[in-house]
Amino acid sequence: SERHRHRYEFNNKYREELEEAGLRVAGASPDGKLVEIIELPDHPWFVGVQFHPEFTSRPLRPQPLFREFIGAAVEEAERQRHPLVVPKAEG
Repeated sequence: SERHRHRYEFNNKYREELEEAGLRVAGASPDGKLVEIIELPDHPWFVGVQFHPEFTSRPLRPQPLFREFIGAAVEEAERQRHPLVVPKAEG
């Protein structure tokens, strides 16, 4: 279970409108009332969380969010170093 240390929360009043604009609710509280994790599927790596992943992360056991973020950053760096070259169609 993740730790929370704040008094902020996602305002469900705007949930439908935000979902229609492309935001995806990726995680909620066990009772489903509080949004805990959001994502933008069309973005290379956009994740927002209500909890503090740094509280459970350890140097040799990183919290999965950190591990995935670093992995995505490495992939993006490689992509920029070796961009895909698409040949132009003749004609």
